[in-house]
This record gives sequence, structure tokens and C-alpha cells, in this order.
Amino acid sequence: MRITEVRIKLMENSEDRLRGFCSVTFDDCFVVRDLKIIEGNNGPFVAMPSRKLTSNCPKCRTKNHLRARYCNQCGHKLRIDSIPHDSDGRARLYADIAHPVNAECREMIQSRVIEEFSKEIDLAKQPGYVSRYDDDYGPDWRVDKKVNREPQPQPQTTKSDEPKSRRVDAPAGKPQSHDKKQSETQSIKPSGNEDQPGSDSGFGQGVFD
Repeated sequence: MRITEVRIKLMENSEDRLRGFCSVTFDDCFVVRDLKIIEGNNGPFVAMPSRKLTSNCPKCRTKNHLRARYCNQCGHKLRIDSIPHDSDGRARLYADIAHPVNAECREMIQSRVIEEFSKEIDLAKQPGYVSRYDDDYGPDWRVDKKVNREPQPQPQTTKSDEPKSRRVDAPAGKPQSHDKKQSETQSIKPSGNEDQPGSDSGFGQGVFD
């Protein structure tokens, strides 16, 4: 078994010692999520994914947190002296969902996670940084294994890329010039002799006879 990928989600402005979450992929086929990266006295360490331990109310059997003094459902007073303790005498309020069974496996996971955690801090300082922790693990999530995570410069828009304004095309055919229009008008106008009465054309003859 080998670790093939680690994804980190950094916590910004965290008031407690929690520095981030991570997911660990084994052999490109099995993912464990929600491992916590916690700042300890000797540096960061990895805590396995866990769940809160609960106890049932003796009256209504509703599950409540171990430190609850009253039932969230019926308000019955609960006993808090039944909280389990570990070998060091500390109250066990959480139980691991997944965890290594030997020291060698734990060291392998923790060393790899802390290494990726340090790299993620450096990547977060670059402009355009985006965490991959929330990305889906679909069937094609390993297609591009050598993807460059460094932000790529955005292409600059040039004048040629800008949308061109709408141009109104001229109507088909060339417009006639002023001289040509005037010549056509003169060709249509009748001659002066045709407009005068008593001319040779015989127009109006016999009207006053």
C-alpha cells in the first residue's frame, strides 16, 4: 500500500490549533477524507477522522453528547459520570473512524501529509491559488496526473479581439450624381413650341371656331 495523492485545505484565520484538513488517496483507488492537521507543541501532527461519542437518554433513548447534562429531546437530567476514559485518564469524547493499526503506517501517513502541508502553504501565497480539497473524485479524476498547479497568466484582450461595431451597408447600386439626374429631367421636359397655342402641332385648333 502506498500513498498516491494528498489534498490539503488550509484554514484561514483559525483561532484554535486547527491548521487544515486533508484527504489521502491510497493506490489510486481508496480515499480517506477529513484528516485534521493540528499545530502541536512540537510542530504540526495529523489526527485521524473521528466522530463524537454519544450516550442514550435513559428515559426517551435519544442520543446526546457525552458532556450533555440534560437530554436534548425530553429534558431529563443525564449522568456524566459514565464518560469513558483512556489510559492517561483523559475523557474519550471522540472515536476514530479510520486509523492506522501500527506505528509504521501512522508515520508514513503523517510524514507525507506534513510534507504536502508545507507545499500547500507556499502555493497559497501565489495569486490565483485554489485548493483541490473539495474537488470531486470522479472516474476521470486521475486523467491529468501531471497538471501544473501554478496559476497561469490570463491572456490579454487585444483590439482585434474586441467585438466590431455593426456597420450599415450602403444600398445596392451606386447613387446617381446630380448632373446625371438633371440631364434625365431635361430629356423628359417637353419643348417650348409644344406648350404654345397656335403652333404647328395643331393643338387647340377649332376650339374657338
